Parts: sequence; C-alpha cells; structure tokens
Amino acid sequence: MKCAIILAGGKGTRMKTDAPKVMCEVIFEPMIKYVVDAVKEAGAEDVCVITGYRHDIVEGWLANYDSNIKTALQEPQLGTGHAVMQAREFISAHKDDDILILNGDGPLMDAETMNKAYEYHKENGNAITLISAIVEDTNGIGHIKRDENGVLERIIEHKDANEEQKKINESNAGTYWFKGNELLYALDHITNENAQNEYYLTDSLEILIKKGENAGAYICENNETVLGANDRKQLNILNNIMRRNINDNHMTNGVDIPCTDGIMIGKDVKIGSSTRILPNTIIIGNTVIGDNCVIGPNTWIDNSTIGNEVVLDNCKITDSAIEDGVDCGPFVKVRANSVLKKGVHIGNFVEVKNSVVGEGTKSAHLTYIGDSDVGSNVNFGCGTVTCNYDGKVKSRCEIGDGAFIGCNTNLIAPVKVGEMAYIAAGSTITDNIPDEALSIARARQVNKEGWVAEKKPYKNQK
Repeated sequence: MKCAIILAGGKGTRMKTDAPKVMCEVIFEPMIKYVVDAVKEAGAEDVCVITGYRHDIVEGWLANYDSNIKTALQEPQLGTGHAVMQAREFISAHKDDDILILNGDGPLMDAETMNKAYEYHKENGNAITLISAIVEDTNGIGHIKRDENGVLERIIEHKDANEEQKKINESNAGTYWFKGNELLYALDHITNENAQNEYYLTDSLEILIKKGENAGAYICENNETVLGANDRKQLNILNNIMRRNINDNHMTNGVDIPCTDGIMIGKDVKIGSSTRILPNTIIIGNTVIGDNCVIGPNTWIDNSTIGNEVVLDNCKITDSAIEDGVDCGPFVKVRANSVLKKGVHIGNFVEVKNSVVGEGTKSAHLTYIGDSDVGSNVNFGCGTVTCNYDGKVKSRCEIGDGAFIGCNTNLIAPVKVGEMAYIAAGSTITDNIPDEALSIARARQVNKEGWVAEKKPYKNQK
C-alpha cells in the first residue's frame, strides 16, 4: 500500500504574506492542491498533511477539499525531520507500507515522476529512495554526495556545505519514498547537531546507510518538477511553467490556441476538440467546454459547463451552464445558477443572474435578467429590467414562450408574462399578463402646445 506525508507547515517569510506558504497560488489554486492531487494520482491511499504556521487556514482548506485527509500539527517548526516526527502515529499505522514524503510547496512534482521513483525504489529493495535533479544553479540546494563509484552517501544542506561541496549540481528534490518501518527507525536516530540546530529529514539517508540498508536516488527526467518557490519571483516562474504545461497539453489534444498571450487554464478544466481559445482568457474551476467553440478574447469562465459550438466574446461566466449553439457578448455577465439553453443569443451589456433562459431566446443589449424563468423564443427589447428585489425579498419573474418584451420595460417581480404576450415599450408591469395579450402600462401622452414659449426664462429679455 502507498501512502503520503505532505510537509505544509512553513511560513514563507519571503513571500511577504500572512497566509501559510503552501496557500500561495499557482493558476488560482493553492500550491498544496497540486501536491494533494498528484499523490492521489500516484496511488496514495492515505494522506497526512503536517501543518504549522497559521495551521487553521490549511486545515480549513483541507477539510473542505477532502475530509479524509489527516493532519498533524508541528509547533514549533524545528526542521523537516521534526515535522515528520509529528506524524509518528500515522507512520506507525503504515509501518508495513511504502510512505512518500514531499513538500506542499512543490506544485510541479507530478504523479509520473513519483511512480517512476517508486518503481526504482521497489526494484532495488531500498529502505529510502530520494528524487534528485541535475541543476545549473546550485545556490541553496541540498547537495547529493556520492562516492567515486557513484554510490549514494549523504545529503548536505547548502548552509552546512563547504565550498567544494557547494559545487555539486545534483540537487535533492525534497521528495522521498521510505519503507514505513525504516522511516520509524530513522526518526529515532535523527539529531539536531547542525548549524541550524534543526532535525533534518535528509539525515535519515546516512542513518539508514549506516544501518546497512539499501538507499538510492532516482534522477528525474524533467528537472522542472523539483522546483519550488520561496518568494514571489519564483512563484511567478511556477505560474508560467504550469500555464505552459497546461496549454501545451490542451493543444496536443486538439484545442486551438493561436496565441497563448494572457491565457490561463486551470488544471481541472476540460476542453473539447477544435475549440479556439483567444487571448486574455481565463478558464478555471471544474469547467467543461465542448467542441468547436470560440472562447474569448477577454473572457473569464469559472466552474461552468459550456456546450458545443458556443461563442463567448468578452464574457464573464461563473457557476452556470451554457448549452449548445449559444452566443454571448461582448460585455456579458452570467452569474451563478444560470442556464442559457440551446441557441440563446445574449448581446452586449446584458447580465443574467440565477435564471433559466429558454431555447432561442434573444436579449440583444442593455438588459438585466435576474431570478427569472424565461421560456423559449422570447425577445427582450433594449433596456428591459426584471426588478427582482424590493429591499427585503428577492422574487422571480416567469416569462412564457414567445413573449415579446418592448424596450425599457420594467417587470416588477413576482409577475408572470403569458405565452405569446406583448408588452408595449416603456411599460412598468406589476400584474400578470394573460397569454397572447398586449399589455400597456404607461401614462397617456399629453401635449401642451405653446408651453415652452410661455415658460422660457429669457422671454421679454432683449
């Protein structure tokens, strides 16, 4: 059985944030989400997260994301070895299993790399297998020291290394596979006899080698997977790499991204073949987009379902469903709990909120449709407003199939407009309208001839 321990107790001082470091975001998601998803994809059946600084924030997020994940608190923070010691109960329960330990601020560490390292771990009968990478910049890394035959000896933290050791360019990724019982043995023998007076998990390598156990280092194929972030500049690098990887994956699967400028797509987004994504478009959450759509430019979609052959131009769509053949924009906002059914047309400066808009309905411009149930083939004239809020209660409007709503109409909810009903322009509707009726709700026009000449302030003035 595989299980995992994620280290997530750091403050992240150089991030200059009040939140825990692992909650800093990559493509609008906390870094720890990528790590949790990756270890599950790699097959970890039980997960424990070590929290520390502002632990309530991390624990709260975990509880909402996956209530099955266990946590252990590290207070104070005395190093990575000390962090893992806080999970002793979890480790004891899995002493016969293989345990993956990794950092919660390494969102690029993927399941494929974890599993290749695991295969290496099992094939060689290792008590410990660490993941390493060959890097160009050796500043601040954990240096992998091998003997003249290339046999793994120990890990030297950069701050404890001498000048010669600082030149070693094989870097410890901070990701390890352990046999559970050997991890318990190593934790019992780790000390804090180092420059920082901390308990280093890296010392477990030397401890297990001295015990006579097998140890190895799996050198990952893509050294980007080992990258983390200690400040906002490095976080920007992670964002750019993640953005590139996600976009590349979608293009490989047939999504057309002619220019990637400003395009950010979340890791959980699914997009169909031959859909085109145009610049300055952000798509996040559990969004699903169908085939042959045109999305963008300048469009935001969050946690929504988009059908086939949909056009969204300069739109903001959140927590809603857009069915096949809908076109929206420019400058359209579709708010939570809305459904635009097949063939709906929503034009410029229209907002839809908590409403169902029936098939073929058109609202070309300057309209607000809120808390409404709209039938099929309805026509909204320019400037129509569903007045859904009286200051205390929000009420719904019901509009039947084929209704025609004239320009500058106010529908005072709750009100029902019948099928094929017509509303004269400029009306304020407060009562239900029967099917196929014409409703006129405006004052009769009165013309007072000569009124202007009599009232001019400059009359009798030269």
